Amino acid sequence: MNTLAKLIIASSALSLLCLLLLHFLSPEFKPSWRMISEYALGKYKPVLTAFFLIGAISSVLLPFLLWNETTSVWARIGLILIFVSGVGGFMGGLFDVKHPLHGAAFALGVPTLPVGALLVSYHLIKKVPWKNHSLGILFSAHSIWIGIVLMAVSMIVMMSGFKQAGIPMGKDATPPESVPAGVIALAGYFNRLLVLCCAIWVIFMANVYLSMPESE
Repeated sequence: MNTLAKLIIASSALSLLCLLLLHFLSPEFKPSWRMISEYALGKYKPVLTAFFLIGAISSVLLPFLLWNETTSVWARIGLILIFVSGVGGFMGGLFDVKHPLHGAAFALGVPTLPVGALLVSYHLIKKVPWKNHSLGILFSAHSIWIGIVLMAVSMIVMMSGFKQAGIPMGKDATPPESVPAGVIALAGYFNRLLVLCCAIWVIFMANVYLSMPESE
């Protein structure tokens, strides 16, 4: 299982590296207000696909790593939700922002992870091997849903600002080339923050597993 934990950590880190690389390869997509999925509209869609697919590997594998660590029905439901989140990640890589199934990928990949993370985290911190890491586990788990809320609020504020500036918004609308004066556009930053929070929790959980005496 050590190998599995290391693979989870490596895939999460490599996924983040792909995202970082996109900021240099496609600087025209301003990170302050352009969503990560919009990199598919540029010249380096394969890098974005790798980001989604490699990141999804960690979410799919983590439930297998932690299955025997959990003993409650709710915790195992949480692991199933994390697995579903990974499936959503795979879909995000296969179906880009222009595809009709991209919304379904978001629905499967994003809301399921914070719920699953909380169910698993609150269960595991009751166990002696995990209890010593309870602060980090809970902090990283709660950061996921907080990241979602921040992203949602910033999206509402940004879309409202664009609308007031007379810029059409919608699925088929062409994104503006720049942000009009007075529009608060920070949704892109919070989108990336959410991805970072998700990866940190997954990496932290796998790292805690590796630190246990029985895993050595």
